[in-house]
Amino acid sequence: MNIILTGATGTLGSQVLFSMLESRFNELESLYLIVRKKNKTSPAGRVSKMLKSSIAPDFISANENAISEKIQVVNAEEILTPEQFLLKGKRYYFIHSAGFVNLSVDPNSKEEIFKENLTLTQNIFEVYTPYLAKFIYISTAFSIGKLDSLLKDNYLTTEQADYRNYYEASKHAAEKYLVNAGNNAKIPVQILRPSVLGGNIINTPSFFISKYMVFYLFAKFFHRNTSSDSIRIQANKDSILNIIPTDYAAKVITKVFDTAIEQLNIVNSTGTNIFSGITKILETVDFRNFRLTQELIATATDFESTLEKFYYETIGVHLTPYLTSLPQEWDTTLLESILPIPKYNLEDYLVSTVEFAKTNGFRNQRW
Repeated sequence: MNIILTGATGTLGSQVLFSMLESRFNELESLYLIVRKKNKTSPAGRVSKMLKSSIAPDFISANENAISEKIQVVNAEEILTPEQFLLKGKRYYFIHSAGFVNLSVDPNSKEEIFKENLTLTQNIFEVYTPYLAKFIYISTAFSIGKLDSLLKDNYLTTEQADYRNYYEASKHAAEKYLVNAGNNAKIPVQILRPSVLGGNIINTPSFFISKYMVFYLFAKFFHRNTSSDSIRIQANKDSILNIIPTDYAAKVITKVFDTAIEQLNIVNSTGTNIFSGITKILETVDFRNFRLTQELIATATDFESTLEKFYYETIGVHLTPYLTSLPQEWDTTLLESILPIPKYNLEDYLVSTVEFAKTNGFRNQRW
């Protein structure tokens, strides 16, 4: 089995890499990791640093030489010239885990978001077509937009979606392109859609995540606040925060990427109530001068404090559309048949993940 993986140093991609090496190692012939250079660290240097880090499974250090023989690191600058590093006559599973997570609603951001999430995906599929056994696209469970019904795994028959931002729209557009292009080229395409990613629940260290985003940004914002101002946080009391541990999502991807499953949402079967979740997050970072409200806070004249104004002009722009959404639920019947979702208390998990982030200063891993 020959695999190409993008995003291998990212939040989900790194866990997919670890899971692939642990559970599918004997099946692997070659594993190509397409990685960007970061500052002065080469792509190979970044991968080496990650594989030797304290969060890598013991299996990796115990099999370092054998793993190094199967891994080939490719500079992301060469991503659109596969003929330079792939072998003719072989077929590869391409797992496209890299993506541009930007929840901006600013029209000036649209072009860049679509370029990274749609245009690049289109270009990748086109140039890799002669080499593909299958193309696996890691999308998002929110690519369907604001639908508030019970969501099933098939998003592609939805004619029109009401997207909260350009990120959702670009990911959904990429899904539709890939399925159509795959049908035309007779190449299997699989769409996998993780929910909001949280810290480990199965692997050690517990509650670890390599990059703090989404609800972590919310916690980080108030943890670092030095103002004594009060703030009203607009949210829908019926909305749900759906978080899936990253290591669980990675194990699911590792199990299903070579199966006949065409679409799969990797989501929690239940979620945390928004009002309860926000309260737990803010209490964990010792911020208590807040009030949750369903009132619309939309214009500068509505702001009651400097902190409130700063919140709604920064992370509130990106998070409010989710905090105020109608509640979404997902059918996890197929997901549970593949790998049962671990049983744990959702609010305790939320508190523990934020505690872990706080203890680590909300510092992302530097790979």
